[in-house]
Amino acid sequence: MTTPLAPPAAPAVPARQVWRALYAHFRPHRAAVALGAVLALVGAASGLAQPLAAKALVDRLGHDEPIAAILLVLTGLVVFGTAVEALGSYVLERTAESVVLAARRSLIGRLLRLRLPEVEKTQPGDLMSRITSDTTLLRAVTTQSVVSAATGGLSFVATLVLMGFMDPVLLGVTVGVIVLIGGAVAVLMPRIAAATRRSQEAVGEISTVLERAFGAFRTIKASGAEARETGVVDAAAREAWRHGVKSAKWQSLAGSSIGLAVQVSFLAVLGIGGARVASGATTVSSLIAFLLFLFYLIEPISKLVEAATQFQVGSAAVARILEAEALEVEEPGDGVAAPPDRGPASVVFDDVSFRYRDGLPDVHRGVSFEVPGRGMTAFVGPSGAGKTTLFGLVERFYEATGGRVLVDGRDVRDWSLAELRASIGYVEQDAPVLSGTLRENLTFAAPDASEEDIRQVLVRARLDALVERLPEGLETVVGHRGSKLSGGERQRVAIARALLRRPRLLLLDEATSQLDAVNELALRDVVAEVARETTVLVVAHRLSTVTLADRIVVMEAGRVRAIGTHAELVEGDALYGELAATQFLATA
Repeated sequence: MTTPLAPPAAPAVPARQVWRALYAHFRPHRAAVALGAVLALVGAASGLAQPLAAKALVDRLGHDEPIAAILLVLTGLVVFGTAVEALGSYVLERTAESVVLAARRSLIGRLLRLRLPEVEKTQPGDLMSRITSDTTLLRAVTTQSVVSAATGGLSFVATLVLMGFMDPVLLGVTVGVIVLIGGAVAVLMPRIAAATRRSQEAVGEISTVLERAFGAFRTIKASGAEARETGVVDAAAREAWRHGVKSAKWQSLAGSSIGLAVQVSFLAVLGIGGARVASGATTVSSLIAFLLFLFYLIEPISKLVEAATQFQVGSAAVARILEAEALEVEEPGDGVAAPPDRGPASVVFDDVSFRYRDGLPDVHRGVSFEVPGRGMTAFVGPSGAGKTTLFGLVERFYEATGGRVLVDGRDVRDWSLAELRASIGYVEQDAPVLSGTLRENLTFAAPDASEEDIRQVLVRARLDALVERLPEGLETVVGHRGSKLSGGERQRVAIARALLRRPRLLLLDEATSQLDAVNELALRDVVAEVARETTVLVVAHRLSTVTLADRIVVMEAGRVRAIGTHAELVEGDALYGELAATQFLATA
């Protein structure tokens, strides 16, 4: 197997749009963030008071005055500041988790409503990484970085003001050093954002490769391709590591610059301040307090750099989330039931043309036919004739590029999707079974089905013997994608699921292709029985299924070639006659 092609790089998201998105995530939690900010500011204020208390302590020692009260004040400030900052940190962490939860719920709800063409052109693993990995990066940028920027900025300004009162000359020296090194840090920020974005994209690639591997696990083992697939995953993991290390490098440089700025400032202040003490321009206690303030600057500067770094990291994640949110979705409408007391649905294709996207050839070219309510209509033709795509147009998985698809005389585009799909039972070609129990799979499309309804459909789909044989009956877990069931059992589960919904229109796409002769015969009779009370459309290659149909639509190269009964088409259409003869030979 080869490495799957990566999707084309999306255009960069404008910074203004990123800011708006960040604020949208932050806005519902601004009260909690404000509380965390207030607590952080109170803790910072208690920290700012400590150098002043230390100055008073030194002055008292110089005058041989008692220091017990000052020591108690210092101890109280330390304990109080620590407790308040711990509480503020908890409030922010809890709020951050709430931001991630809200982002995930919103994104999951949107991605599950994506239009099918959007899903087909996107890697599922990459979409999953945006829900799991990218949303996690919102934790810091929408809460901690906001508070860090606010409290760090205020503490920074307050500290500079107090340092200015202590000694304006030494303040000028300090600010000069900080500005010089701060300019170098600003250059690093875009590099952090770029490296983080590429790292997140690589994480998405890991998810894509793993999703592909586990989706074809038996094929990989049967092909002896474990080593090759391990190499593909390893290459994606190494790519993520490479960009992650690059991001860590820039972040480390930004973080270490804080210590550098303070150390250089300390040396400069110590030299110049010592000279000023010697000249009598300032006192020893003032120099000590100034130096304490200088070291106190480490925390607010660290917070400002941390906030800037977190914003760069978060903006990369937000850009990927915005890309996912920009994908086209269907209209909402879960839980809308089918209209009560309505009979079988009629279906009309009126000069329908369709292509999957611009630039690709037409799949359908002027397809027209009518299916009255009730009865079975079979669609036959060579592979690639466009038979399965007909069902996608009826379900509105795709929109016709020309002509009209009518259900009950109404264009499907005029139906709400919930109402339309609630009227349809659909058995796909690969008969997917979801991870979970057998009961969950049967009731997936009809969650309110009664026990009697389930029992009846089990008998009709010839699943009753299977349920009795299973150790936990309907509560038996069927495994990932129904791996604990045979192909024929999965098809019968899919058929039972569709029948349990009591649809007005039943779409069967090669629904009996994996059944043995006995079960196929039994289910063929069930389908014939269902066709007496509802409308059944069947895509089939087996002649045994086709001959039961009330009408047969023969398709070739995206067009309707002929319509009639089996007997009429054997006599009147050469392609159908050839297909029928081939089936007879295969059966024989």
